[in-house]
Amino acid sequence: MGVASMLGRTTEELELLQRHIEMLRVTKENQPIGIIRLSEILGVPKHKVRYSLRLLEREGLIAATGGGAVVSEKYDEFMADLPDFLDSVVKKVETIKTEASR
Repeated sequence: MGVASMLGRTTEELELLQRHIEMLRVTKENQPIGIIRLSEILGVPKHKVRYSLRLLEREGLIAATGGGAVVSEKYDEFMADLPDFLDSVVKKVETIKTEASR
C-alpha cells in the first residue's frame, strides 16, 4: 500500500463523515424527508444517500418512517459531541504533522 493510497482513504473517510453530518442537518431541518429530496438538496446521487442513511440508521441517529427519514433522540447529543471529537482529530493531525516534519 502506497502513501497516496493511505492518504486517499483518509480523505475519503473525512468526506464521508462530512456527507453524513450534512445529511443529518438537512434531515433535521426537513423531516420527514425521502431519499429523492435528500439527493436533490445535497446534490448527492441517490445510491450514496441510501448508503449514508443505512449507516446513520445503524448508528441510531436516524429512523425510517413511512414519510421518510427523521432524526432520532441521539441527534442532539451527537451534534453536541461533534466539535470535541473534531478538535481531537485536529490535534492528532497536528501531532502527525509535527512528527512527520522531524
